[in-house]
Amino acid sequence: MSEARVALVTGANKGIGYEIAAGLGALGYRVGVGARDEGRRESAVGKLRAAGADAFGVPLDVTGDQSAADAAKLIERRAGRLDVLVNNAGISGEAGPGWVQDPTTLDLDVVRANVETNVIGVIRVTNAMLPMLRRAPSPRIVNMSSSVGSLTRQTDPEVEVGPVMAAYSPTKSFLNAVTVHYARHFAGTNLLVNAACPGLVATDFTGFQAPRTAEQGAAIAIRLATMPDGGPTGSFFEDDGVIPW
Repeated sequence: MSEARVALVTGANKGIGYEIAAGLGALGYRVGVGARDEGRRESAVGKLRAAGADAFGVPLDVTGDQSAADAAKLIERRAGRLDVLVNNAGISGEAGPGWVQDPTTLDLDVVRANVETNVIGVIRVTNAMLPMLRRAPSPRIVNMSSSVGSLTRQTDPEVEVGPVMAAYSPTKSFLNAVTVHYARHFAGTNLLVNAACPGLVATDFTGFQAPRTAEQGAAIAIRLATMPDGGPTGSFFEDDGVIPW
């Protein structure tokens, strides 16, 4: 059983998820590296351990009920507790030229896949982990969203929000709404639930065409995952502060 605080980061084998795991590990957290691919997962665990982090692999496909349940059992068995859940795993789905998802020609299977991973997957994993999180003295849930999920920004002609992504962007709006309802449910407790935007980060998700590093993108999630009791809950943050819904 672990005395150190324990965190699970989904989609942690690469990119922002890996850097969130690395950042929490550097702060002394024992980190579960949630990922589907065994080879990539174990490679990430090896890199984290080489850097001094106490990391262990968690086989996890966020689209599978049994996978989420098995992941919770593994964490209970290996660590005996869970203090932080960072729901980072996500997909964008296929896009056309210019990285556009045209709402008038959307492939509904792409929409379904986005919702299944980016929204239902978060609910599935969160609820599987809640028995352990409820036992933690200061539990934190961080849902990795995006500013493209901000309806305020999307409808402001003065704000540059990038191309139309009619399958991906609405799932982040949906995720933001789900985040609010978890926060409302746990209002008045130490379980704080927030959404985080990493900014436009150079990862394979963006074809490495972005100004921010994965480490920079991970910073806001680490901050929300480690904030003290009494901190904000039910809000949406980027590095510079609160993002309007």
